[in-house]
Amino acid sequence: MSQRRYPKAIETPARPNQIFSKVRQKWVALTPEEKVRQDYLEVLLSEYGYTLDQIAEEEDVTHRGAGRARADFLIWRTPEAKARQEHALIVLECKADNITISLKDYQQGANYAQYEHARFFVTHNNRETRYWKVDDTRRMPNYDEIENVPHADASDKEIDALLARLKIFKEDEFADLLHQCHNVIRNREKPDPAAAFDEIAKILFIKVCFERRLKRGKARQNLFTADFLDQQKELYADPVKTLFAEIKKEYLADKIFDGDEEVNLRYPTVREIVFKLQLYNLSDTSEDIKGIAFERFLGRTFRGEIGQFFTPRCIVEFMVRMVDPKEGDAICDPASGSGGFLIRFFEIVREQILADADHQYRDYKAELVARKSLTEPKRAALLRERFDEIQKELEKGVEGSRLWKLANRCIYGTDANAAWLEPVR
Repeated sequence: MSQRRYPKAIETPARPNQIFSKVRQKWVALTPEEKVRQDYLEVLLSEYGYTLDQIAEEEDVTHRGAGRARADFLIWRTPEAKARQEHALIVLECKADNITISLKDYQQGANYAQYEHARFFVTHNNRETRYWKVDDTRRMPNYDEIENVPHADASDKEIDALLARLKIFKEDEFADLLHQCHNVIRNREKPDPAAAFDEIAKILFIKVCFERRLKRGKARQNLFTADFLDQQKELYADPVKTLFAEIKKEYLADKIFDGDEEVNLRYPTVREIVFKLQLYNLSDTSEDIKGIAFERFLGRTFRGEIGQFFTPRCIVEFMVRMVDPKEGDAICDPASGSGGFLIRFFEIVREQILADADHQYRDYKAELVARKSLTEPKRAALLRERFDEIQKELEKGVEGSRLWKLANRCIYGTDANAAWLEPVR
């Protein structure tokens, strides 16, 4: 199927507080929620290659009279499948919220997918987009997070491959996998444990870099695979050295690697480690799971011989909750290690800030709804103006914003091993 290009749906001078819904073929009030929805429609059309005759908007998925549940978008494999009223391939739920998407907050996306017998659902809000596969042969919960959803021209084989790859680490999976990778290096290269860990860290940086490129560009192919390395081996004498040189450039400003630093492993060893890691999505795995995994792996591998002893995460959670951190509070950990206390403080306060932003917006929205004299376009304009003000206060990359102050003025840590420390983002 050829990919069409669609102009971006924006307000016009003649209709300053409205936005055109291409699927519904009508002008609607330009609220922040509607803008999020229509902007994502452009992604479906221009980046994923779907056409308007494959998409339904605000479509009923339950057929239960007055209590009907309406999905933001249903997407069919082909226009013909939609015309035949077959089950949709993808269910998409959009929100304007800032809060981090969680299964609890976006349970309705899973429910809608279950009603529709869809194979995928997407949860999308102002801050992030997450993708899920649905196993209709299982009872709820029957969904798992994946790296993306199919493009319009995806073959059956590509869809099956998408369902099979890049899953999020759960519980002990990451720690166990790190231990397997460490054993591969130990058995093949015979370095000391600390040197082996350094080499694993370099490969993990390469993986994260590729995942971020995949996420930013909606790339069709995950390049962090053993097969991709084999392809590169035909082009470069040392593909690992070539790839790592790119990664060092990408992280140059962070000063993580020395200019002459390299991956000190033979190609077959790196390939084996990449093969073990390629099915997992490290970028979207929570900081908590990654932190726990590193601590368990290090404790199991070194057993205190390098002087690292980690506070159990249940104790970290208890202690941070006991001090009840709030926005504006500062934390200092003089023996921060892997940063467990600092990260948990950051996560808790960040969620407070984002939840407060959403609370401000909902309160203002309720206030406007109560003002019956307002026209719908005027209400939409006021809502959008307030929403934009709240977003500006949150911008993490803007000096002086709420999230910038949290990351740059409230969190301090030191440790005897400087290699552990990096900025919290």
